[in-house]
Amino acid sequence: MTETEATKEGFKIFRKAQAPSLMQAGCMKVEPYTDVQRAGIKSIVEAGFLDGEEIRVLCNIPGFSLTHVWFKKDYPLPRHSHDADCLYYIIAGNVRLGTEELGPGDSFFVPSGVPYTYKPGDQGVELLEFRHANHFNFVTLAHGEAFWKKATETCATNREAWKTAERPLPVA
Repeated sequence: MTETEATKEGFKIFRKAQAPSLMQAGCMKVEPYTDVQRAGIKSIVEAGFLDGEEIRVLCNIPGFSLTHVWFKKDYPLPRHSHDADCLYYIIAGNVRLGTEELGPGDSFFVPSGVPYTYKPGDQGVELLEFRHANHFNFVTLAHGEAFWKKATETCATNREAWKTAERPLPVA
């Protein structure tokens, strides 16, 4: 079956090797920042924030998207929300979500509009994000300068280690 025939019939294969980054895929719209957030984002990016993540959109078809995320140890994910429900499935590593510690095989669901964040564990976390949406927003809810200062320090401290970090191992 050729790719054209497969697409015509609705069947399609998606390969991680060809998966675009989140920004390349154009499926996430970052909502406007306040002046404090804009300065904070600039600071964390300069300190190595992007070295702490790998995000690929594995599948983005009408009514459905699947994203693979690897956040490395201590990655400072800002408190945020989206305008689409999302189901998260942890492949490897672990996260702290509020008072809960979640690991491989665990899932969590975040409804549209609900603010949240999580902290990757000592080995980082690899997870899948399932959405019934092709496009969604990212509303940054970290407003105070204290968060951005600490996040900048965290990025600067981890930057070199993030460059050579190895993925956490899935538990069999």
